[in-house]
Amino acid sequence: MADADRTGTQPAAAPVTAPAPAPTTGDPGPLGLAAFAMTTFVLSWFNAGLINDAVGYVVLPLAFFYGGIVQVLAGMWEFRRGNTFAATAFGSFGAFWLAYWGYVGGVVPQLMQEPELYQATGLFLLAWTVFTVYMTMAALRTNGAVLGVFVTLSLTFLFLTIGAFAQSLTWTRVGGWTGLVTALVAWYASFAMVANSTWKRTVLPVWPLR
Repeated sequence: MADADRTGTQPAAAPVTAPAPAPTTGDPGPLGLAAFAMTTFVLSWFNAGLINDAVGYVVLPLAFFYGGIVQVLAGMWEFRRGNTFAATAFGSFGAFWLAYWGYVGGVVPQLMQEPELYQATGLFLLAWTVFTVYMTMAALRTNGAVLGVFVTLSLTFLFLTIGAFAQSLTWTRVGGWTGLVTALVAWYASFAMVANSTWKRTVLPVWPLR
């Protein structure tokens, strides 16, 4: 006969262990926006004609490490948080900066004839224009700050694409100045998000759209 039957008592129940709290992930959005903003800002100085060609190459290490690697990491963290839009945006634009680093560092020196170089650059920019425009449609369900980034970025890519295909320095300069505006809007969005998260209240508005 079991011990419980002989003594008339039941064995003590095993203690219930509370489930471990799910790991939390901080918002990688401000980091991804900051990486995008800084790299865009530096490149746009070159496109706007504010610095000469030689100085413009300073953007390459920034494009690889900050605009590229950091944004890809931010995108993967956004997947972990279940934010498909941000993951697609940061992952893609991180890849854009890595591709830009490879294109300028490896492909451009091989294209010695100017028409070929302009056509290759135009095609590269056109593809990113298409991507940015349809991401702008999705951004209509995010907030005003993020939407502002995508609207200005779409215009930047469009102007730079026209400049490349038309071999027009004027359009490239317009794209450069629009890129500077894009960088400032992205910096604002990053600043607002990190400030609001740190202070646990709305310090700077981002104007939710949903």
